Amino acid sequence: MRRALVLSSEAARHWMRAGLPQRRTMFADAPQAAPVDWKLTASDVRGVATTYFATFAAVLAFII
Repeated sequence: MRRALVLSSEAARHWMRAGLPQRRTMFADAPQAAPVDWKLTASDVRGVATTYFATFAAVLAFII
């Protein structure tokens, strides 16, 4: 006996996900997320540099 891999919807390709309600209809009225605008600031660079040099100093102290 052959059984179809997709039980209810082509969007749900896994047999366990096929039994779940479709995501489009469930979240259709949800507001869309605003686009994220990533900016690298001087504070971010200073934080990364501080972390790098502190880790470098700790490893150097451990080795010596």
